[in-house]
Amino acid sequence: MLSKSQIKHVSSLKVKKYRELYGEFIAEGSKLVLELLYSNYTAIALYALKDWLIDNNIPSGIKIEVFEISESEMSRITSLSTPSPCLLILKTHNVPFNPITAEKELVLMLDDIKDPGNLGTIIRTADWFGFKNIVCSPNTVDLYNPKTIQSTMGSVARVNVCYQPLDELLNKLNKNVSVYGSLLEGENIINKNLNTNGIIIIGNESKGISEKIRNYINEKIFIPGYQTATALDKPESLNASIATAIICYEFRRRVIK
Repeated sequence: MLSKSQIKHVSSLKVKKYRELYGEFIAEGSKLVLELLYSNYTAIALYALKDWLIDNNIPSGIKIEVFEISESEMSRITSLSTPSPCLLILKTHNVPFNPITAEKELVLMLDDIKDPGNLGTIIRTADWFGFKNIVCSPNTVDLYNPKTIQSTMGSVARVNVCYQPLDELLNKLNKNVSVYGSLLEGENIINKNLNTNGIIIIGNESKGISEKIRNYINEKIFIPGYQTATALDKPESLNASIATAIICYEFRRRVIK
């Protein structure tokens, strides 16, 4: 049976300041929990229904506290509208990004993304296209927001996401490294030569890439829209996660055999 202190602690992790205070976050849903349980994240405690524990025998090699709870108890700690059969508490981590990485591979850089669903979808997209690192500005929505973690569908276990001041990192980049940014005045991405390494900057949902960060872009790209009769027929911009998917696809399309 869950104690009041357990309920209070798990529930507190739905709030950012407590996630930061305890250095912990929650994950829910069978697929997500199993992926994180066997990932590089350190799992602390597992709360699950009896049937789930029977169907998913946790190896003795995994050092974790396991609590069998009832459906009514799960409904008291879940962050989901429909409770899942399991909830996992893990330690947060923030592995600093080394600018040298951008000399060897493509790296996504997120400038002030605010929506947790967008961040989660971007992480999932990065995983699909083989991007191993995402660097977020300090003002980007919290990776460990339950909605973000849920939206990653387990990809957070395979993509390193860290938070650092973007301008400081960009200042440390080798001058020969390409820094791509999607801008209205950019070159059509379909026609542009694209590298297999460098930085790809994705801007805020409504404001785009901030002026301070734009100054570091040396490769301006643009996603062309369908040419309709009048400009009034077009939306102002693409959703940040959709734009990321198109850009990632176009970069990877060049090397797909």
